[in-house]
Amino acid sequence: MIAIELMETVTSAAAHTLSALASTPLAEPAPKGIDTEGVVTFFASKIAPILLAVLGVIFIGRASRGEISKVLTSSAIAIVGLAFIAGAATLFFIGDYLIDLIFE
Repeated sequence: MIAIELMETVTSAAAHTLSALASTPLAEPAPKGIDTEGVVTFFASKIAPILLAVLGVIFIGRASRGEISKVLTSSAIAIVGLAFIAGAATLFFIGDYLIDLIFE
């Protein structure tokens, strides 16, 4: 008699546990992705100033040796490069705005 009651208790507990497990979703949550805004902010705030400082030191070193034409050429190339980067960033934000405008 005790064995029968024990078996009924275990069976009902197992059935309850299995039904609870069956009702919980087994799928993992979707990955959140990469925080691209954080990466861009990091590069813009940490890496870009360091690279510009290195360019400045190189330009000053060349200018002190009398290579003014090379410094002016390199400076112009650097400024054009920065203009291209700024233009690309601007187009990125304009494109994002247009996509939001079209798909709203």
